[in-house]
Amino acid sequence: MTKTQFDASGHIRGVNASGGSLIRATLGAAVAAGVILTVFWLPAEYGIDPTGLGRTMGLTKMGEIKQGLYAEAEAEKTKPVTDPQILNRLDAIEAQLAALVASGGVAVTENVAPAEASEWHDTWSFTLEPEDSIEAKLKMTEGQQATFEWTANGGLLNYDMHGDGGGEISYEQGRNQPGQSGVLTAAFDGNHGWYWRNRTDQDVTFTLHVRGDYERLLTP
Repeated sequence: MTKTQFDASGHIRGVNASGGSLIRATLGAAVAAGVILTVFWLPAEYGIDPTGLGRTMGLTKMGEIKQGLYAEAEAEKTKPVTDPQILNRLDAIEAQLAALVASGGVAVTENVAPAEASEWHDTWSFTLEPEDSIEAKLKMTEGQQATFEWTANGGLLNYDMHGDGGGEISYEQGRNQPGQSGVLTAAFDGNHGWYWRNRTDQDVTFTLHVRGDYERLLTP
């Protein structure tokens, strides 16, 4: 309970607050700050969504895009490796990692022959202006496999193939690529697919083809 004091002119002179009132006010402010941090700030800034409300409001996707841009910016600071011996060693390491992942039953991609248009279940095209980005996902359950192919139709795109929903995983990344094809195996129940970014100075129209075991193709 607080008691307001007035001076002789009727002006408020001071407010006396009890210890209990101050504690309740402090706890209330802490709870409000925690809600803002968990529901709004973490999803929008880092793509971390403990409550699931961030994805419903579109904040988680914003955070994921931010993190993708930060990762690209850091990658571009790295000087490209041109030493043939180093490149050969990197190729050997990547091959070993791919073999380990495959033996452990974790999702990997592999090159597959392009399919005829009639064989694809879903086809989706989109035009990215310079510096624009977009993503598309397949709603899948653990262990389901989808064959895919996307082409930049003469252009080049950066991409990050990843999954979220029942966990977080990055399957494969590429920079300045004309396309990609393979088989995507879902590591867990959730949404699995691609994030593309156009880092060139020209519009790039890309086309995605998919078929196989998945519930549906999710596009903006």
